[in-house]
Amino acid sequence: MDSALTAARAGLATCHTCGLLSRPAFAPALSLCPRCSAHIHVRKPASIGRTCAFLVAAYALYLPANMLPIVLTEQFFAFQSDTILSGVTYLWLTGSWPLALIVFVASVILPLAKLMVLTYLVLSVELGWHIQPVLRVRLYRVIRSIGRWSMLDIFVAAMLTAAVQVKSLAAVHPGPGAIAFAAVVVLTMLAAQAFDPRLIWDRPDVRHDR
Repeated sequence: MDSALTAARAGLATCHTCGLLSRPAFAPALSLCPRCSAHIHVRKPASIGRTCAFLVAAYALYLPANMLPIVLTEQFFAFQSDTILSGVTYLWLTGSWPLALIVFVASVILPLAKLMVLTYLVLSVELGWHIQPVLRVRLYRVIRSIGRWSMLDIFVAAMLTAAVQVKSLAAVHPGPGAIAFAAVVVLTMLAAQAFDPRLIWDRPDVRHDR
């Protein structure tokens, strides 16, 4: 694998806009795609640094997203706030265990799993691990594909809010936990977008993302 000829070793780069394989100019500022005129790079610039920045921010917001109220309900003189876990508990106790399981997996398990997998991928590149590169690339593809489903509990909360406001006199508002959770989802998606999986195949002594 180390002796195989790659596009980067041959001095070629793929355009991230149109996919054309071409030879970039010596000066990065002059490296333009001959077909669409977009800037081309051998690897995404500062991929690891930007990925780490998004991951640190997402980790910092993960606990507030699960501990702060995600829904605030006002009905006459009563006031109630619910977190993600309290909402899952309520759904479970009222017999809606399939929905409770879906919300728990999408809201608690998936975001944490995405953060841990992206952290593992970054560490594997930084430490120059050669173990199971195909598996690591597949993990990255899974992370990219399930990103949109992490917002499932926000969609459920929105539907419940509309149903409650239509059928009763209660007023339901999103809490700070919803904002924090949405930020976690967006940050993990940005981290996955910033990470360049081609770095997995690069030799540790040859880095193209700086």
